Amino acid sequence: MSKNYRILDLLRRGRTPLENHLIDGLVDGRISRREFVRHGSLLGLSLPLLGRIGMAAGFGAAPSLARAGAPGATIRVGSSVPAAAIDPVTIADAGGLLVMQQVAEFLCVDSPDLVLKPALAESWSPNTDGTVWTFKLRKGVKFHSGGEMKADDVVASIDRLADPANSSNALSVFTGILQKGASKKVDDYTVEFHLDAPNGNFPYMLSSDNYNAVIIPASYKGGYEQSFDGTGPFKIEKYTPKVGASFVRNDDYWGEKALPDRTEFTFFTDIQPQILALQGGQIDIINQMPVLAGVAVLNDPNVDIISLKSSAHQQLHMHCDEGPTKDARVRRAIALCLDREKLAAGLMKGRSALGNDSPFAAVYPSTDTSVPQRKQDIAQAKQLMEAAGLAQGFKMTLTTERYLEIPEYAQLIQNWVKEIGIELELNILDQSAYYGDAVFGKSNWLDSAMGITDYGHRGVPNVYLAAPLKSDGTWNAAHFKNKDYDQLATSYIAALDLEAQKADAGKIQKLLLEETPVIFGYFYDYLTATAKGVAGVQPTAMSQLFLDKASKG
Repeated sequence: MSKNYRILDLLRRGRTPLENHLIDGLVDGRISRREFVRHGSLLGLSLPLLGRIGMAAGFGAAPSLARAGAPGATIRVGSSVPAAAIDPVTIADAGGLLVMQQVAEFLCVDSPDLVLKPALAESWSPNTDGTVWTFKLRKGVKFHSGGEMKADDVVASIDRLADPANSSNALSVFTGILQKGASKKVDDYTVEFHLDAPNGNFPYMLSSDNYNAVIIPASYKGGYEQSFDGTGPFKIEKYTPKVGASFVRNDDYWGEKALPDRTEFTFFTDIQPQILALQGGQIDIINQMPVLAGVAVLNDPNVDIISLKSSAHQQLHMHCDEGPTKDARVRRAIALCLDREKLAAGLMKGRSALGNDSPFAAVYPSTDTSVPQRKQDIAQAKQLMEAAGLAQGFKMTLTTERYLEIPEYAQLIQNWVKEIGIELELNILDQSAYYGDAVFGKSNWLDSAMGITDYGHRGVPNVYLAAPLKSDGTWNAAHFKNKDYDQLATSYIAALDLEAQKADAGKIQKLLLEETPVIFGYFYDYLTATAKGVAGVQPTAMSQLFLDKASKG
């Protein structure tokens, strides 16, 4: 299709310089339609407007949504057991957040394509430097307890998470970005967020990407399991700790009413009983299906697999301040031992994307795809070991957690590095022993000279860039301290413009290939299994499950 400049000029009117620069990037071909829609949604442009701009720029209409299924079903889900009491402030496990998310909603939702979609907020926009973001709230939204959701509820919900005194799980997102008291009510339906520093990706911090950031009443004082009060399309029917939960349609919901009459969640301590329950017809959905444990299900003709590309990965950190890995040449040599194609095809059964030793996964529009992919090169690895004075190799312990495919990944690394004379002893711990207190000096994760750690999906790389890699990062297990890196990460996080983000991303990717404090071998797909005939199920790679459009054939 040809470009319609008359309509483009009309659509540009009233747009900010930043928004018009993004439109220029699409029209000139510097950015793709996917990048345009994703970044436009981040800046608060509505999806219909983005669609109209795309058509005027010659890209044709966006694909229409699938037809809704039949109403009235009971949808049955298998899930992991919530690890602790369900509380929006402290919840940190997949089972708990899945239950909470059935009743409580976010200001916006990070969809599988990383496009931000409005939920309790209708729109949002930054000031000129990205230090203040203004969110306009949807009117007429009611909590299950009856009151209308307003700005006071939003301010109180986010303040709870940003307050260090509450030990919120979301402090990993908000520390250094948003403080308690920096969320300001403008009027009943407008909230301003005054940030500690410019942040071009901030709306993701208030989306489903930050799973604690659900909006609950300002009056909340704890004991969430007694009320399960939220604004969502389902209301709690019954919750039995360690056993399961059930929900019913909320007929006072602000949006389209949910298709299912009921949803039922059964908690399982292991994946194999979930697989048997799905194959035996006792449940309709397994929320997350690990690749290795679920090989039989991946090839079962009676099961459909929903596969989402994600940024989830297993970080292999190496101490940069002591021992043989203090030398960056040794760290690069270890990275060159990995056969990433074999990891993706063999270990992950084709359900992953190659990692290139930085947090910039293929799913991110800001990733610089021109940076060459690191590949296995044993000859070069041996040269690096010799240059570092370690041609004879050395012994070292690799400490990690018993989770998903990590033990098998550790064994592969152990075998590969033998080729350059490195003897790795594996120390594989259960998760509680591995993470310990999750602070330096009291954690096998943060204190091990070499370790592998699971990192869940994020819609933007900000947390990955800061917590494990910045000099003052709270999760800097590699003890990596590099001023140039710190400045680049700060610059990337501050950038509002996609092309500026890409420029910083390329520099970060090249720097991390040179330094290699952390090996990113692959980014794994998030898999959800459903029985044949179950449709309209929308998982996210953050372990959420949206069931309002679910049906059974």
